Amino acid sequence: MISREELRDSARKGLGSDGLMPDATQSWDRLVEMGWFVMALPEEDGGLGLGAEALASVHVELGRALMPGAAIAQMAAIEVLAAAPDFAGRADLLASAAGGERIAFSLEAQGAGSLAWVPDADLAGQMLVVSADRIALAPIVSATHRATWDMSRRLFDVAVGDETVIATGADAARLHERAQATVLLALAADSVGAAEAALEMSVEYLKTRRQFDRPLALFQALKHRVADMRIAVSAAEALLWSRTGDGVSLADLGSLKAYACAAFLHVAEETVQLHGGIGLTVEHPCHLFLKRAFLNAALCGDADHWNAQAGRKSLLATT
Repeated sequence: MISREELRDSARKGLGSDGLMPDATQSWDRLVEMGWFVMALPEEDGGLGLGAEALASVHVELGRALMPGAAIAQMAAIEVLAAAPDFAGRADLLASAAGGERIAFSLEAQGAGSLAWVPDADLAGQMLVVSADRIALAPIVSATHRATWDMSRRLFDVAVGDETVIATGADAARLHERAQATVLLALAADSVGAAEAALEMSVEYLKTRRQFDRPLALFQALKHRVADMRIAVSAAEALLWSRTGDGVSLADLGSLKAYACAAFLHVAEETVQLHGGIGLTVEHPCHLFLKRAFLNAALCGDADHWNAQAGRKSLLATT
Protein backbone atom coordinates (compact mmCIF):
# COMPACT_ATOMS: atom_id res chain seq x y z
CA MET A 1 0.00 0.00 0.00
CA ILE A 2 1.34 3.44 -0.97
CA SER A 3 1.60 5.77 2.02
CA ARG A 4 0.28 9.31 2.19
CA GLU A 5 3.82 10.68 2.41
CA GLU A 6 4.95 8.72 -0.66
CA LEU A 7 2.03 9.99 -2.70
CA ARG A 8 2.63 13.59 -1.66
CA ASP A 9 6.34 13.31 -2.37
CA SER A 10 5.68 11.81 -5.81
CA ALA A 11 3.13 14.50 -6.63
CA ARG A 12 5.40 17.31 -5.46
CA LYS A 13 8.33 16.01 -7.50
CA GLY A 14 6.11 15.66 -10.54
CA LEU A 15 4.80 19.21 -10.23
CA GLY A 16 7.80 20.90 -8.70
CA SER A 17 9.49 22.04 -11.90
CA ASP A 18 6.36 23.73 -13.28
CA GLY A 19 6.05 26.52 -10.71
CA LEU A 20 2.82 28.09 -9.46
CA MET A 21 -0.26 27.88 -11.71
CA PRO A 22 1.50 26.08 -14.59
CA ASP A 23 0.17 25.75 -18.13
CA ALA A 24 -3.28 24.14 -18.01
CA THR A 25 -2.84 21.77 -20.98
CA GLN A 26 0.57 20.55 -19.85
CA SER A 27 -0.74 20.11 -16.31
CA TRP A 28 -3.64 17.98 -17.52
CA ASP A 29 -1.27 15.79 -19.53
CA ARG A 30 0.94 15.44 -16.45
CA LEU A 31 -2.03 14.24 -14.35
CA VAL A 32 -2.85 11.62 -16.98
CA GLU A 33 0.79 10.55 -17.33
CA MET A 34 1.18 10.06 -13.57
CA GLY A 35 -2.01 7.98 -13.42
CA TRP A 36 -3.81 10.11 -10.86
CA PHE A 37 -7.19 9.75 -12.56
CA VAL A 38 -7.14 5.97 -11.97
CA MET A 39 -6.25 6.07 -8.28
CA ALA A 40 -9.77 5.69 -6.96
CA LEU A 41 -10.95 3.28 -9.67
CA PRO A 42 -11.43 -0.30 -8.45
CA GLU A 43 -8.79 -2.71 -9.68
CA GLU A 44 -11.39 -4.63 -11.70
CA ASP A 45 -11.98 -1.42 -13.69
CA GLY A 46 -8.27 -0.95 -14.37
CA GLY A 47 -7.57 1.36 -11.45
CA LEU A 48 -5.39 1.30 -8.35
CA GLY A 49 -8.23 0.88 -5.84
CA LEU A 50 -6.84 3.53 -3.47
CA GLY A 51 -9.11 5.35 -1.04
CA ALA A 52 -9.99 8.85 0.08
CA GLU A 53 -6.67 9.46 1.83
CA ALA A 54 -4.78 8.90 -1.44
CA LEU A 55 -7.05 11.28 -3.31
CA ALA A 56 -6.71 13.90 -0.58
CA SER A 57 -2.92 13.57 -0.69
CA VAL A 58 -2.86 14.37 -4.38
CA HIS A 59 -5.29 17.28 -4.04
CA VAL A 60 -3.11 18.78 -1.28
CA GLU A 61 -0.22 18.93 -3.74
CA LEU A 62 -2.42 20.25 -6.55
CA GLY A 63 -3.43 23.04 -4.18
CA ARG A 64 0.19 23.79 -3.30
CA ALA A 65 0.94 24.29 -7.01
CA LEU A 66 -2.33 26.20 -7.64
CA MET A 67 -2.92 23.66 -10.39
CA PRO A 68 -5.31 25.01 -13.03
CA GLY A 69 -8.07 23.02 -14.67
CA ALA A 70 -10.86 20.64 -13.74
CA ALA A 71 -9.01 17.86 -11.90
CA ILE A 72 -11.50 17.87 -9.01
CA ALA A 73 -14.47 17.61 -11.38
CA GLN A 74 -12.85 14.85 -13.47
CA MET A 75 -12.00 12.75 -10.42
CA ALA A 76 -15.51 13.20 -9.02
CA ALA A 77 -17.06 12.16 -12.34
CA ILE A 78 -14.86 9.04 -12.46
CA GLU A 79 -15.89 8.17 -8.88
CA VAL A 80 -19.59 8.45 -9.78
CA LEU A 81 -19.25 6.39 -12.95
CA ALA A 82 -17.25 3.71 -11.15
CA ALA A 83 -19.91 3.39 -8.43
CA ALA A 84 -22.91 3.60 -10.77
CA PRO A 85 -24.99 0.57 -11.78
CA ASP A 86 -23.68 -1.02 -14.97
CA PHE A 87 -24.90 0.50 -18.23
CA ALA A 88 -24.04 0.16 -21.91
CA GLY A 89 -20.64 1.66 -22.64
CA ARG A 90 -19.72 2.17 -18.98
CA ALA A 91 -16.35 0.38 -19.21
CA ASP A 92 -15.28 2.32 -22.31
CA LEU A 93 -16.39 5.62 -20.78
CA LEU A 94 -14.45 4.94 -17.60
CA ALA A 95 -11.34 3.99 -19.54
CA SER A 96 -11.46 7.12 -21.67
CA ALA A 97 -12.08 9.36 -18.64
CA ALA A 98 -9.19 7.77 -16.77
CA GLY A 99 -7.07 8.38 -19.86
CA GLY A 100 -7.80 12.08 -19.79
CA GLU A 101 -10.85 12.50 -22.02
CA ARG A 102 -12.82 15.21 -20.30
CA ILE A 103 -16.28 14.71 -18.80
CA ALA A 104 -17.91 17.92 -17.62
CA PHE A 105 -19.31 17.72 -14.09
CA SER A 106 -21.14 20.02 -11.70
CA LEU A 107 -23.39 19.78 -8.66
CA GLU A 108 -24.89 23.25 -9.28
CA ALA A 109 -28.15 22.84 -11.23
CA GLN A 110 -29.96 25.99 -12.43
CA GLY A 111 -32.98 24.26 -13.89
CA ALA A 112 -33.99 21.63 -16.43
CA GLY A 113 -31.18 21.24 -18.95
CA SER A 114 -29.04 23.99 -17.39
CA LEU A 115 -26.10 23.73 -15.00
CA ALA A 116 -23.85 26.34 -13.41
CA TRP A 117 -20.21 26.60 -12.40
CA VAL A 118 -19.02 23.78 -14.68
CA PRO A 119 -15.20 23.69 -14.90
CA ASP A 120 -13.65 23.64 -18.40
CA ALA A 121 -16.97 22.77 -20.01
CA ASP A 122 -15.80 24.13 -23.37
CA LEU A 123 -13.22 21.32 -23.55
CA ALA A 124 -15.72 18.48 -22.95
CA GLY A 125 -18.22 16.91 -25.28
CA GLN A 126 -20.60 15.51 -22.68
CA MET A 127 -21.82 16.27 -19.22
CA LEU A 128 -22.41 14.08 -16.19
CA VAL A 129 -25.59 15.45 -14.64
CA VAL A 130 -25.67 14.62 -10.92
CA SER A 131 -28.68 15.26 -8.71
CA ALA A 132 -30.37 13.50 -5.81
CA ASP A 133 -33.08 12.00 -8.01
CA ARG A 134 -31.19 11.07 -11.17
CA ILE A 135 -27.72 10.57 -12.62
CA ALA A 136 -27.48 11.08 -16.37
CA LEU A 137 -25.14 11.65 -19.28
CA ALA A 138 -25.97 14.40 -21.75
CA PRO A 139 -24.28 16.13 -24.69
CA ILE A 140 -23.20 19.73 -24.13
CA VAL A 141 -25.19 22.09 -26.36
CA SER A 142 -23.59 25.35 -25.26
CA ALA A 143 -21.05 26.57 -22.70
CA THR A 144 -21.05 30.22 -21.64
CA HIS A 145 -17.97 31.43 -19.80
CA ARG A 146 -18.64 32.95 -16.39
CA ALA A 147 -15.98 35.47 -15.38
CA THR A 148 -14.48 34.83 -11.94
CA TRP A 149 -11.76 36.42 -9.88
CA ASP A 150 -9.75 33.18 -9.69
CA MET A 151 -7.68 32.84 -12.86
CA SER A 152 -6.60 29.27 -12.11
CA ARG A 153 -9.98 27.74 -12.95
CA ARG A 154 -12.43 28.53 -15.78
CA LEU A 155 -16.13 28.08 -15.02
CA PHE A 156 -19.07 27.91 -17.43
CA ASP A 157 -22.85 27.90 -17.47
CA VAL A 158 -23.89 24.90 -19.56
CA ALA A 159 -26.98 23.89 -21.52
CA VAL A 160 -27.28 20.17 -22.27
CA GLY A 161 -29.26 18.06 -24.73
CA ASP A 162 -31.30 14.90 -24.26
CA GLU A 163 -30.15 12.93 -21.25
CA THR A 164 -29.32 9.24 -20.97
CA VAL A 165 -30.30 8.33 -17.42
CA ILE A 166 -27.98 5.84 -15.72
CA ALA A 167 -29.38 5.87 -12.16
CA THR A 168 -32.53 6.94 -10.34
CA GLY A 169 -34.10 6.56 -6.90
CA ALA A 170 -31.91 5.22 -4.11
CA ASP A 171 -28.98 4.66 -6.48
CA ALA A 172 -29.08 8.29 -7.59
CA ALA A 173 -29.28 9.55 -4.01
CA ARG A 174 -26.29 7.39 -3.04
CA LEU A 175 -24.21 8.57 -5.99
CA HIS A 176 -25.16 12.21 -5.43
CA GLU A 177 -23.96 12.00 -1.83
CA ARG A 178 -20.76 10.27 -2.94
CA ALA A 179 -20.11 13.00 -5.50
CA GLN A 180 -20.63 15.70 -2.89
CA ALA A 181 -18.30 13.92 -0.48
CA THR A 182 -15.58 13.63 -3.14
CA VAL A 183 -15.78 17.32 -4.07
CA LEU A 184 -15.88 18.51 -0.45
CA LEU A 185 -12.83 16.44 0.49
CA ALA A 186 -10.95 17.61 -2.62
CA LEU A 187 -11.70 21.30 -1.97
CA ALA A 188 -10.62 20.94 1.66
CA ALA A 189 -7.36 19.22 0.64
CA ASP A 190 -6.73 21.81 -2.08
CA SER A 191 -7.19 24.57 0.51
CA VAL A 192 -4.82 22.91 2.98
CA GLY A 193 -2.10 22.53 0.34
CA ALA A 194 -2.45 26.08 -0.96
CA ALA A 195 -2.45 27.49 2.58
CA GLU A 196 0.76 25.59 3.35
CA ALA A 197 2.43 27.03 0.24
CA ALA A 198 1.29 30.58 1.04
CA LEU A 199 2.55 30.28 4.61
CA GLU A 200 5.95 28.99 3.48
CA MET A 201 6.20 31.82 0.96
CA SER A 202 5.44 34.36 3.70
CA VAL A 203 8.05 32.93 6.06
CA GLU A 204 10.73 33.02 3.36
CA TYR A 205 9.87 36.61 2.53
CA LEU A 206 10.07 37.67 6.18
CA LYS A 207 13.50 36.05 6.45
CA THR A 208 14.91 38.02 3.54
CA ARG A 209 13.08 41.39 3.71
CA ARG A 210 14.89 43.79 6.03
CA GLN A 211 13.61 46.83 7.94
CA PHE A 212 15.72 48.96 10.28
CA ASP A 213 18.65 46.72 9.29
CA ARG A 214 16.91 43.61 10.67
CA PRO A 215 15.01 40.80 8.95
CA LEU A 216 11.24 41.19 9.36
CA ALA A 217 11.20 37.66 10.79
CA LEU A 218 12.75 39.05 14.00
CA PHE A 219 9.85 41.41 14.73
CA GLN A 220 7.76 39.91 17.51
CA ALA A 221 4.41 41.19 16.24
CA LEU A 222 4.99 39.45 12.90
CA LYS A 223 6.12 36.28 14.64
CA HIS A 224 2.75 36.11 16.43
CA ARG A 225 0.85 36.56 13.19
CA VAL A 226 2.83 33.81 11.48
CA ALA A 227 2.31 31.54 14.50
CA ASP A 228 -1.46 32.07 14.21
CA MET A 229 -1.25 31.16 10.52
CA ARG A 230 0.69 27.99 11.34
CA ILE A 231 -1.88 26.98 13.95
CA ALA A 232 -4.73 27.47 11.48
CA VAL A 233 -3.02 25.39 8.79
CA SER A 234 -2.01 22.61 11.20
CA ALA A 235 -5.54 22.38 12.60
CA ALA A 236 -7.03 22.19 9.11
CA GLU A 237 -4.54 19.51 8.09
CA ALA A 238 -5.22 17.44 11.20
CA LEU A 239 -8.97 17.67 10.59
CA LEU A 240 -8.46 16.68 6.95
CA TRP A 241 -6.60 13.44 7.76
CA SER A 242 -9.09 12.59 10.50
CA ARG A 243 -11.90 12.56 7.92
CA THR A 244 -10.46 10.42 5.15
CA GLY A 245 -11.58 7.14 6.67
CA ASP A 246 -14.79 5.15 6.29
CA GLY A 247 -18.16 6.22 7.65
CA VAL A 248 -17.57 9.98 7.60
CA SER A 249 -20.87 11.80 7.19
CA LEU A 250 -21.54 14.44 4.56
CA ALA A 251 -22.14 17.01 7.30
CA ASP A 252 -18.72 16.27 8.78
CA LEU A 253 -17.06 16.64 5.38
CA GLY A 254 -18.94 19.90 4.90
CA SER A 255 -17.63 21.14 8.24
CA LEU A 256 -14.12 20.12 7.19
CA LYS A 257 -14.44 22.02 3.93
CA ALA A 258 -15.78 25.11 5.68
CA TYR A 259 -12.95 25.09 8.23
CA ALA A 260 -10.18 24.39 5.70
CA CYS A 261 -11.42 27.13 3.37
CA ALA A 262 -11.66 29.60 6.25
CA ALA A 263 -8.10 28.75 7.30
CA PHE A 264 -6.88 29.16 3.71
CA LEU A 265 -8.64 32.50 3.35
CA HIS A 266 -7.11 33.74 6.63
CA VAL A 267 -3.61 32.67 5.56
CA ALA A 268 -4.04 34.17 2.06
CA GLU A 269 -5.17 37.51 3.47
CA GLU A 270 -2.29 37.56 5.96
CA THR A 271 0.14 36.63 3.18
CA VAL A 272 -0.85 39.75 1.24
CA GLN A 273 -0.47 41.88 4.37
CA LEU A 274 2.91 40.41 5.35
CA HIS A 275 4.33 41.05 1.90
CA GLY A 276 3.54 44.75 2.19
CA GLY A 277 3.28 46.80 -1.00
CA ILE A 278 4.60 44.07 -3.28
CA GLY A 279 1.86 41.75 -2.04
CA LEU A 280 -0.73 44.03 -3.64
CA THR A 281 0.81 43.89 -7.11
CA VAL A 282 -0.30 41.60 -9.91
CA GLU A 283 3.32 40.66 -10.59
CA HIS A 284 3.61 38.86 -7.24
CA PRO A 285 1.77 35.53 -6.72
CA CYS A 286 0.11 36.60 -3.44
CA HIS A 287 -3.11 37.50 -5.22
CA LEU A 288 -3.32 34.05 -6.85
CA PHE A 289 -3.68 32.40 -3.44
CA LEU A 290 -6.25 34.95 -2.27
CA LYS A 291 -8.42 34.52 -5.35
CA ARG A 292 -8.32 30.72 -5.17
CA ALA A 293 -9.24 30.90 -1.48
CA PHE A 294 -12.37 32.92 -2.24
CA LEU A 295 -13.51 30.53 -4.98
CA ASN A 296 -12.83 27.42 -2.88
CA ALA A 297 -14.94 28.93 -0.11
CA ALA A 298 -17.87 29.51 -2.48
CA LEU A 299 -17.90 26.19 -4.37
CA CYS A 300 -20.09 23.25 -3.24
CA GLY A 301 -21.75 25.20 -0.42
CA ASP A 302 -20.24 28.06 1.53
CA ALA A 303 -19.42 28.13 5.25
CA ASP A 304 -22.90 29.37 6.20
CA HIS A 305 -24.51 26.39 4.46
CA TRP A 306 -22.28 23.74 6.01
CA ASN A 307 -22.23 25.32 9.45
CA ALA A 308 -26.03 25.25 9.37
CA GLN A 309 -25.95 21.56 8.39
CA ALA A 310 -23.56 20.79 11.24
CA GLY A 311 -25.77 22.70 13.66
CA ARG A 312 -28.85 20.72 12.63
CA LYS A 313 -26.93 17.47 13.05
CA SER A 314 -25.84 18.48 16.55
CA LEU A 315 -29.38 19.47 17.53
CA LEU A 316 -30.80 16.18 16.28
CA ALA A 317 -28.14 14.29 18.24
CA THR A 318 -29.20 15.96 21.51
CA THR A 319 -32.95 15.43 21.11
